[in-house]
Amino acid sequence: MASMQGKTVVITGASAGIGKELAVVLAGRGANVVLAARSEEGLAQVKHQCEQAGGRAIAVGTDVADPEACRRLVERAVEAFGGIDTLVNNAGITMWSRLDEVKDLSLYEHIMRVNYLGAVYCSYHALPHLKARKGMLVAISSLTGKTGVPTRSAYSASKHAMQGFFDSVRVELMGTGVDVLVVSPGFVATEIRARAVGPDGKPMQRSKRDETLPTMDVHTCVAQIVRAMERRDRELVMTAQGKVGQFLKLVAPGLVDRMARRAVQERDS
Repeated sequence: MASMQGKTVVITGASAGIGKELAVVLAGRGANVVLAARSEEGLAQVKHQCEQAGGRAIAVGTDVADPEACRRLVERAVEAFGGIDTLVNNAGITMWSRLDEVKDLSLYEHIMRVNYLGAVYCSYHALPHLKARKGMLVAISSLTGKTGVPTRSAYSASKHAMQGFFDSVRVELMGTGVDVLVVSPGFVATEIRARAVGPDGKPMQRSKRDETLPTMDVHTCVAQIVRAMERRDRELVMTAQGKVGQFLKLVAPGLVDRMARRAVQERDS
């Protein structure tokens, strides 16, 4: 990706998982990487890896649920590198509970604030800089942003909101030179499920999914994201099942509901 040489990319949720891998890969292609997450220790490690890969990187401790923190993140990126070419909205948390088992309803607000509003805040503050460079907005959503999934109602709702927001902004930005890419992965081998919140709103600290089942590795996931960014695609739906599901939802929505229920029953302990 020679097109990334000298470009400045801001990545939220960069201390682990998809965000971490994407940061290192882009740094290896000569990008200036701005790493954002709450874990400053984790960010320091990723910053070192990015620099070892040959890129320039800064770490900015950021809670995307705080709009002021998002403003400061963008400000730091511009101070360090003079502008922003790409913003990757990747920060996110998930849940594991049926609605009728939830004990703390605030988890719905918390997940929406991190997954959806965090992307809104960052995108709002970065947009003038993206327009100046005809850059790109990237949203790391999920297949659950296309189809509802049991035990993930708050997560799915936040990803549906994310999908609608970026689809709308894409239309608003027509003619500005700024492109919008929405990425919808399926199950990826990251730590997000181990950090899922349970019915009491507290982290479960373990994945309830059987992680021995087939899961896309994070390297394959990031390679697909990088390719889509390079082509400035509008959307990336991962897995054959996810692509088929989009068609089936139009012609046989009840079947998709049953498939989603069965998939979760098979994968959850």
